[in-house]
Amino acid sequence: MRPDVRRNLDALLTAAAEIFETDGVDAPVRRITARANVGAGTLYRHFPQRADLIAAVFRREVDACAEAARAFSAQEEPVEALSRWLRHFARFLAAKRGLKTALHSGDPAYEGLPEYFQQRFVPVVAELLDAAAASGGIRSDVAPYDVLRAVADIVAPDDDGYTQRLLTLLIDGLRYRGG
Repeated sequence: MRPDVRRNLDALLTAAAEIFETDGVDAPVRRITARANVGAGTLYRHFPQRADLIAAVFRREVDACAEAARAFSAQEEPVEALSRWLRHFARFLAAKRGLKTALHSGDPAYEGLPEYFQQRFVPVVAELLDAAAASGGIRSDVAPYDVLRAVADIVAPDDDGYTQRLLTLLIDGLRYRGG
């Protein structure tokens, strides 16, 4: 890919992510192109349908969220790395205004996203859980997918305080090793 094309594509994805976070996935395309400083032709050349743009933004952000686990693991002890990543993941989910509706719209552009989500996040959580369990800081009988579902179920996009309180309970529950 030519450097100018790569720059335009990166600018579009960055602008779309920012606007989707504040205004939802139905934000006007002209706002995205204006923020990216590209024309509508550039947008539609890369993303013929809005769903194509939404899926590309989502994949890019899933990748960035998954990669954040490495940084947390390098900087923190295992249980703290897990805790910090789970909080990061919760913020990621809370910022996806309108995505759930889009994913359930039946649009074929979204068909592979749930699987992509699992392929990227389940191994990340498995590594974090394994490291934290090996350190003796959490129980070892927790499935990565269960943790992801638990976080997704407790995220309240409009009430971060509630989300943080329940995340603390979840993390404390991972530490409990009852008989």
